[in-house]
Amino acid sequence: MTQIISVVGLGYVGLPLSVAAASSRFQVVGIDINRVRVETINKGISPLEDISDQKIHELIENKRLLTTTEFARIKDSEVIVICVPTPLTSDHKPDLSILESALKAIAPYLRKEMLVILESTVEPGTTRNIVAPLLAKGSGLKQNEFLVAFSPERIDPANKLWEVRNTPKLIAGLTDQACEKAIQFYSHFIDRLIKCDSLEIAETSKLLENSFRLINISFINEIAIFCQKLGIDINAVISAAATKPYGFMPFYPSIGVGGHCIPVDPLYLANKAREIGAPARFIDLADQINQEIPGYFVGRAEEKVGGLKAKRVLVVGVAYKPNVADVRESPAESLIVGLKQKGAQVFWHDELVQEWNGEKSSALSSNYDLAIIATPHDYLDLTKLGNVPILNTRGSI
Repeated sequence: MTQIISVVGLGYVGLPLSVAAASSRFQVVGIDINRVRVETINKGISPLEDISDQKIHELIENKRLLTTTEFARIKDSEVIVICVPTPLTSDHKPDLSILESALKAIAPYLRKEMLVILESTVEPGTTRNIVAPLLAKGSGLKQNEFLVAFSPERIDPANKLWEVRNTPKLIAGLTDQACEKAIQFYSHFIDRLIKCDSLEIAETSKLLENSFRLINISFINEIAIFCQKLGIDINAVISAAATKPYGFMPFYPSIGVGGHCIPVDPLYLANKAREIGAPARFIDLADQINQEIPGYFVGRAEEKVGGLKAKRVLVVGVAYKPNVADVRESPAESLIVGLKQKGAQVFWHDELVQEWNGEKSSALSSNYDLAIIATPHDYLDLTKLGNVPILNTRGSI
């Protein structure tokens, strides 16, 4: 008999997980409160660049994948995987409101021995102290009557090498039984599973992974500023340093980090550090530097064209990384705001995003005073800019 599982949240984490599970032995019920997204998937259309329409259509046609807005469909599942966003509030504090809403919606349909796995990024202690109690309260069950595990997502959109199956996965359980059942579940479609000794170790490991990246990307952006003022190519410096076979890992300059992980997850760690009285100075400084980088490029733009007032400026690429349409936490937004504050007429081009903040993508053409390369998608043909001066945020001097 085919086992039914539910995946709550069908974004960049939940949909690839659903497809991987449905392509193995499971019948997957995908749940999302975004009705348009649900209807799109049920029509066999993929909303993500990494998953083909053909694959979605095949799974829908074979009744391996069903997407819905109705949480009641959870009741027949053996496993529920939660993949909802855990963003920041306007004052850069952890925001668990979406997660808490999902838990309250799930709880009435919880049964004894059902396994709930959280993949959303959270502070250490959240699974034990918030997730399990909320599920117990909403279901009327005791915490020892259902199973809870944590397995942090490791999804990198547009990465052709590392996908769901071959990316090693951390797993921890509130109990040994929960951990073992989670391992059994994931083993059907993930090659390597690593058991953590506690929920808090797994939760903190995820935060460490992305704090490491935030700190090093912010650091390399500072070095890029140094190299620009020195008149040398930062990318040549990185290439030279990367010839060392040990003790160095290359990171590359940009307009700043964006997306659902790197600019967000470290602040969950920093918030917990403040709560328990531990230092997190590197994270705080890296966050500050990351937020300042768009302003640095506004200054570079002023220098390049002799002031920005009334200048027509095209920002090329507004997604947070190349070859995806995701604009969450994109530093291009701060860049555009900064340019407008200097009096520039700002346009943007991104055929993957197409519409954003009530505006539509503008064409690449020679009808601008300056083009700023923020996110270099592979499809871009910069020859269409003609003789427009270009400022490349990826490391040009």
